[in-house]
Amino acid sequence: MFYNQVLDSAAFIRTKCSQTPTVGIILGSGLGDFAETIEQPTVIPYHEIPNFPQSHVAGHAGNLVIGTVGGQVICAMQGRFHYYEGFTLREVTYPLYVMKLLGVESLIVTNACGAINPSFQPGDLVLLNDYINTVGLNPLTGPNDERFGPRFPDVSAPYSPALRAKADAAAKKLGISYQEGVYAWFGGPCYETAAEIRAFAAMGADAVGMSTVPETIVANYLGMGVLGIACITNMATGIAKVPHTHEQVVKIANEASDRLCGWVKEILAGWAK
Repeated sequence: MFYNQVLDSAAFIRTKCSQTPTVGIILGSGLGDFAETIEQPTVIPYHEIPNFPQSHVAGHAGNLVIGTVGGQVICAMQGRFHYYEGFTLREVTYPLYVMKLLGVESLIVTNACGAINPSFQPGDLVLLNDYINTVGLNPLTGPNDERFGPRFPDVSAPYSPALRAKADAAAKKLGISYQEGVYAWFGGPCYETAAEIRAFAAMGADAVGMSTVPETIVANYLGMGVLGIACITNMATGIAKVPHTHEQVVKIANEASDRLCGWVKEILAGWAK
């Protein structure tokens, strides 16, 4: 049943676009402007795609955009789905299954998040090297379909060392500075308490946000290489001096968008090297 639903979604997308994407990109809050840099884009609203969820969060346009960047054919999600919206984790990660059947082999996942590491500051870009699932739920729970991936996937290196090396080379070429660290997934929609942040810091988390980990898990399960880049938009609770607002998150993400877009474009340009 699920496999057939994914087949239907992929088949519909192919009627709209003849290009075969090999790289998927998930654009987080305030980072959707990257879609404007895609050449020869085919824009497909989520609500037109059979079986596709729909995002209702400010800062998320809700389009699938297929086109070319840096010589690579990409499939970009201009807006993602979150567990806190009421979606199941299977729905949150549904687009990854569709991307797989479209031909996507690698994933770049971005997000806007809060800093736990006191050496980080708003506006910083962070190359993710690992994650912590603080929610304790897994999008792969339930019957497994071997056509997608193994029952017990390995996530010993959830963010590909090879892709991180490419990202580092691209950053050096452009003169972009970045941080590196561990991302903790928090369910939301409320922001974290100071006590929770202290606990996450003790676990080894450098940043915290409400997305990314479910997609990372499923992408690894599907055999995709994953590159994760976070944009720090605020200091976490107990570190920040002011209350959190989603408007401020989007504002800072928008300000960092040009640097992130330039970085991702350069990464894609060097993808095959």
